[in-house]
This record gives sequence, structure tokens and C-alpha cells, in this order.
Amino acid sequence: MGARSLTAGEKLPSIRALAKTMQVSPSTVVEAYDRLAAEGLIRSRPGSGFTVAGSLPPLALADVEPRLDREIDPFWVSRQSLDAAPEILKPGCGWLPADWLAHEPVRKAMRSLARADAAILADYGSTRGSPALRRILARQMVEEGIDAAPDQILLTGSGTQALDLLCRFLLQPGDTVLLDDPCYFNFQALLRAHRVNVVSVPYTASGPDVARFAEALATHRPRLYVTNSAIHNPTGASLSPQVAHKVLTLAAAHDLTIIEDDIFADFEIEPAARLAALDGLSRVIRIGSFSKTLSASVRCGFIAARPDWIEGLIDLQVATAFGGPSPIAAEIIAAVLSDGSYRKHIAALRTRLAKRRREAAAVLEAMGIRPWVEPRGGYYLWCRLPYGRDAADLAKTALRESVVLAPGNVFSVALSAPDLMRFNVAQMDSRAIEVLRRSL
Repeated sequence: MGARSLTAGEKLPSIRALAKTMQVSPSTVVEAYDRLAAEGLIRSRPGSGFTVAGSLPPLALADVEPRLDREIDPFWVSRQSLDAAPEILKPGCGWLPADWLAHEPVRKAMRSLARADAAILADYGSTRGSPALRRILARQMVEEGIDAAPDQILLTGSGTQALDLLCRFLLQPGDTVLLDDPCYFNFQALLRAHRVNVVSVPYTASGPDVARFAEALATHRPRLYVTNSAIHNPTGASLSPQVAHKVLTLAAAHDLTIIEDDIFADFEIEPAARLAALDGLSRVIRIGSFSKTLSASVRCGFIAARPDWIEGLIDLQVATAFGGPSPIAAEIIAAVLSDGSYRKHIAALRTRLAKRRREAAAVLEAMGIRPWVEPRGGYYLWCRLPYGRDAADLAKTALRESVVLAPGNVFSVALSAPDLMRFNVAQMDSRAIEVLRRSL
């Protein structure tokens, strides 16, 4: 039917006749017909058997291939990476390969869930999310110098949903938000959806340019600053204590709220300065998730903030999502974090990534592609291309050979990174490197 070998309205063989022809059991035919009916390819009419459905959507190969003609904007890398077929290589994407993640602890937790109370498998999540997971997160934050009680932590459907909730809570259309330049491209995309003005400040190897930061606060009076402190995305840089102190001093003087996205924190061997720890969750809000380290399929994020803001965010999450994240996802993550396997997994990841970063940096430098900074951890290398080569053109060229790259200007509000590119070292295999070499 998908190949158009049968026409709309054509009658299909009966279950008994097809079972005899195919030499299979009638139950096998019933299951096959049920699946085809669920996909809308056939229709079942009582007393009349099965017929081919009409109005089949046209077969469009363009829908399953990379979109070469798409404008390179903050959505470009996300759309190309998320929709990529399995054979497409993604050194521009923002996650680890599936075989780098801890599948066995997740499977073990899922097997335990099969025996869990029916409420966990069927009910809505509570308004704050799993108490067990919030206690674990609170203990982890204490180890990092952040004094957050479990009631100061709100679980969300993902890290992105955490940021979206905070934007709904703190911003009005027309407000101004400060971003790093470069910054994670989905910060830009999400803020665009909230209809706010975005101003950017150049990011250095030790944090935002403090002089430009102060100038932006005085000139634009932003309500919010969104940043990564640990293993900054895309640069891989880390915030220094000196810059952190100056940023917090300026924020206090200008009544600025800061959202610190700490999603890459667990990749650090030696933790960098944290705005949330230095501030004590007064005007800094910490968000995070486990999509990068554990599973992007079992999604759960969190917000750590002052208690009165958490109360307001709870109401907002009920209004927009009717409760906290999936109890199943929260229970799986809590089980993995509490049995010791997560720490071992992270330790192994850090070692493996350190080796891969060194290898990738050497390969890239041999092509004249030089890392902007040596990261303290993680899987990104922010690199300058040789000869002023345009990264957007290079990305489009590589995409024709089924390789998704991340050109610099998708990360830059000011479009100040035309010859820079972010590479995910964990996603760079020999074929991706060869395509990159040819594209250059």
C-alpha cells in the first residue's frame, strides 16, 4: 500500500484466506491488519472485511533527508540533528552517542518499576516532583556549596521546560534578556518564542567580558541574564572566581536575576566557580537535567531557587503541565543516582572524553582548525576555521554528504562568529573527519 500497489477501496483477503495463503496463523494476520488499521492504511467495516484506505499521503523523500535549503538560524542544528536518519553523522549535535550512555542501570531501574505500585505507573506527578529525587539533588548541591533544601527544588519535564517556566514566571513581552555571545542556540530560540528583546555580551575564556557586561546593564537594563558557568556551551570555557564575583556585584547593583544552566556540571573533574553557590540562591536560579549524562529519552529537569519563587513556579507548572514530570522518569533517575552506578558511569565518561578531546584536537589542528580554549571537561571544542573559511558554507557542504555540523553564527546573537564552529568530539568518527577534510 505504501508502494501504491493497491488502490483505495480495494478489498483485502479475509483473515482466514490470507493465513492459508501465507501459511501463518490467523492471529498473525489479525495483528498485521490491526497495525495497518492503526496507521490509517486500511479500514475495517463490520461484515465487510478490510479495504484499502483512501487519501494516502504522497511519498516525499524530502521529508526523510536533510534540508539543504533551510536557513541557518538558531533552529538549524536542532532541526538537522533531531530529524537526522540513523546513517547521518552528527558532529554538530549536542549529545553523546547512545552507546556512550549508561543503559544497564536504566534497564535495571525499569525492571524494578515493573513491580512498582500502580500509582507510579498510572497517576499524575505531584506538584513538586518525586521527593526521593529532590532529596538526592539537595544532597548533591550541598556537596557543591549550594545550600538548597528539597522544598527549594522543583522537578520539571526537562531542562528546557525549566527555562521556559522561568521565562513565563519572570518575563513580560518586550522585556530585555542578556545572553553570552556565543551562547547555546536554543536560549535564543526559546526567548524569541517569549517575544523579548535579546542583548548579548562577548564571552571570554574566563566568563563574560565584565566591562561590556556592565555597559549592557547600564544601557539596556535587562531583567534577566541566562548563562552556563561550567563548561560553557559552545566555548567549553569555565567561569573564574574573579569574574563570578564581579558579575554578582553588578547584578545586585542593577537588580538583575540570573539563570545558571548547569547541565554540564557532572562532566567537570575540578568544579569551576558557581554563581548559585556564591549567591546562595538569592538572585541566582540554578537549572539542570540528566539528558546529557544519563538519557535524553528519560527526561527530567529541575529548578533550584528561593522558596517564594518555587511556590509561584509550582502554580505555573500546574497551569501549563498539570503537575510535575513523569513519575516514571523521576523514579528511574532516582534509582540510578542512588545505587552508585551513576558515579562510576560519570567517572568513566570523564576519562573517555578527556582522551577523545585530545585526539580530536590533534586531528583538527592538522587541518588548520584550532580550538579557541582547552575545556576542563565535556565534549565540545569551539574552533576557528583556517583562512577565514565561512562556517555556514562549510556546514551546508558537509550536509550534502550527510554530516551535520554546527556553524558559529547559530550561537551568536551578534553574528560575530562566521569562521567558528562547535565540534562534538564524541560524535566525530573517521568518516565525519574525512568529509570535513574534503569540505575544507
